Amino acid sequence: MIGLKSLLISGREVLPLVEGGKGISVSNGESSGAWAACGGVGTFSGVNADTYDAAGHRIAQLYLGRTRRERHEELIAYSIAGGIEQARIAHERSNGQGRIHMNVLWEMAAAERILHGVLEGARGLIHGVTCGAGMPYKIAEICAQYGVQYYPIVSSARAFRALWKRAYHKFREWLGGVVYEDPWLAGGHNGLSNSEDPEKPEAPFPRVRELRQMMREWGLDATPIFMAGGVWCLREWRDWIDSPELGPMAFQFGTRPLLTRESPISDAWKRKLLTLREGDVYLNRFSPTGFYSSAVRNDFLNELHARSERQVAFSIEAVGDHLAPLEVGARGRVVYLTPHDRERALIWMSQGFTEALRTPDSTLVFVAPDKAREIREDQINCMGCLSACQFSNWAQNEAGTTGKKTDPRSFCIQKTLQKISHSDDVEFQLMFAGHNAYRFASDPFYANGFIPTVRELVERLQTGD
Repeated sequence: MIGLKSLLISGREVLPLVEGGKGISVSNGESSGAWAACGGVGTFSGVNADTYDAAGHRIAQLYLGRTRRERHEELIAYSIAGGIEQARIAHERSNGQGRIHMNVLWEMAAAERILHGVLEGARGLIHGVTCGAGMPYKIAEICAQYGVQYYPIVSSARAFRALWKRAYHKFREWLGGVVYEDPWLAGGHNGLSNSEDPEKPEAPFPRVRELRQMMREWGLDATPIFMAGGVWCLREWRDWIDSPELGPMAFQFGTRPLLTRESPISDAWKRKLLTLREGDVYLNRFSPTGFYSSAVRNDFLNELHARSERQVAFSIEAVGDHLAPLEVGARGRVVYLTPHDRERALIWMSQGFTEALRTPDSTLVFVAPDKAREIREDQINCMGCLSACQFSNWAQNEAGTTGKKTDPRSFCIQKTLQKISHSDDVEFQLMFAGHNAYRFASDPFYANGFIPTVRELVERLQTGD
């Protein structure tokens, strides 16, 4: 055994082992309740969570509204009902053990309204809220209203300083902990800043030490830090446990709980995880949020990469080097490219990529007609799942738009995450994962395709492996 000591988290002494909350229906009441039942902290996703009918069948999230704003309201209603339902399931499965947290994304649609709705409807069932993907200034005030502790997800001490100075110092008694998420290794959306190089990862220890030093300036010596992203087994983190420099630490596991019997992901997804090799998960910037994200390299990401490679700058007038005319679109409108780019465009068009889609950056992206139709349909069917979407140009403001052109280099994130969560399609949908996912294939714990229960995994983690 690794010699873990319990920590006071969300009002109870628990194991410092935290299930990471993962996207749409990827961590739910079943998985988080099972984790809490083992004495740790279970975390269900509060992002468009599932609901069920009286027979226990999942209720499909169908959108009947004619406008984006009408569909946006439907999505909010689904999200609140789903969050409440998953909280109830987690509470029942936990058997009164551990703690139950809900994970939300600050950049998701109507985050504040959904939080109020779920925390009101699930009073007493949720003990903490983790929140990242943006700068969640108001999470402290909202959680304080319901007597729930909050756990901001940050990727640097500088980010926490901004949150503390602006809002959190007013609600310090409800700050349950700070989640440091490694921006180079964590799965899903990552908090890389413009000053950080995605190709040059930095060691987490000095970054977390800097965070702790800052927290101590404000009297937060005893407030736990959750290390998230890149945590596979605790024997590799021995120097972090009981470190006087770091103070009280908990460890968050996002990727390993995917491969458990209680995990709600499909069997096809679980089998895929067992085949990954190092480098199969990589950072990319295709997300409509504008954030970097880490996902499994599959046909879905390969198509996005190839789509962006078929891209040239254009001008609507002959100017500078852009002197070579090219007719694009059904009306044959003329745009001007450089001679070199015109030759490239003609080659792509001869290969069947005949549709030239304009981007907000005055470039053209060449795609096949069926892909162009899919992109346009997805943009039209937008239900406003994000606070602002580069792909569809939706924004939750009075105008209902970012004011920018739609971006065909991205994709409908709601559509693909719903499909991968509720189907066996793991090649043509977005599959988020941490960069250590390749270790499933070599870890002897998973030999011969073994898939543990959550309890077996938690017991394994306590041994250090």
